[in-house]
Amino acid sequence: MAFELPDLPYAHDALADLGMSKETLEYHHDLHHKAYVDNGNKLIAGTEWEGKSLEDIITGTYAAGAVAQNGIFNNASQHWNHMQFWEMMGPNGNAMPGELEKAIVESFGSVDKFKDDFAAAGAGQFGSGWCWLVKDADGGLKVTKTENGVNPLCFGQTALLGCDVWEHSYYIDFRNKRPAYLTNFLDKLVNWENVASRL
Repeated sequence: MAFELPDLPYAHDALADLGMSKETLEYHHDLHHKAYVDNGNKLIAGTEWEGKSLEDIITGTYAAGAVAQNGIFNNASQHWNHMQFWEMMGPNGNAMPGELEKAIVESFGSVDKFKDDFAAAGAGQFGSGWCWLVKDADGGLKVTKTENGVNPLCFGQTALLGCDVWEHSYYIDFRNKRPAYLTNFLDKLVNWENVASRL
């Protein structure tokens, strides 16, 4: 069965007052994400990956140590990444549930320290990629960053929060100010209830 582009969980203009414009979501969701879905479907057609779950395709085609990942991985992974990204944001849900706050404080010392580490990872990712709050196999939380479309599934981690730092995710609203985009993401856009539900 072919993968499909999911609808956004909110209107295209729902995040505009919070720093992510309708225009950004029209380009990012309707064009960029759709391209990953369409290209991924073409690439897996007639291969051993046709009919497999997105997660199986990602973990099965990821090549550790490769200078560049293959096309099936890139498109499948970016489809998965973006499906998480849309859900991790929202016009509501800016209060952090106590369970999540407790886990973050245990791992980072404070919520502010976590936010600093997360923003630093995103700002420090050279070129395109993502920064993540992940739960490791041992249950501990940590901040990571990945290049291009690579995601925590590749390392056996659970993605709790991810931020897209490809230029198309912030250039319309923030131009080249990636650090400002990351601060705004953490302070205004994250749906912390969604993040907590992933614990």
